[in-house]
Amino acid sequence: MKDFSIQEMQEMQKQLQEQYKGKWEPIGPETGKNKLLWMIGETGEVIDIVKKNGGTKAAQDPELRKDLVEEMADVLMYYNDVMLCYGITPEELKAAYTEKFEKNMKRW
Repeated sequence: MKDFSIQEMQEMQKQLQEQYKGKWEPIGPETGKNKLLWMIGETGEVIDIVKKNGGTKAAQDPELRKDLVEEMADVLMYYNDVMLCYGITPEELKAAYTEKFEKNMKRW
């Protein structure tokens, strides 16, 4: 199975934005803050599943796992909206992620 790339996610988000143009806030720097807040809300839903059920049960119970993965997908959808709002490309993210990884590998 091919990995699911950030580029693919962003293309899907662009399609959603086009589908709901006029109903959803537009993508742009001024709406980035709101997208971040929505993403945090979705992150809270992930936390609630784990907090209420425990990590092992959330990971292993088929119904809870389905809910957990769905909420994680919501987080990623808003994450990609945020990237689109600020014009952050997958290449920029990869460069920053790699740099941060290399810094962290040299700690302690």
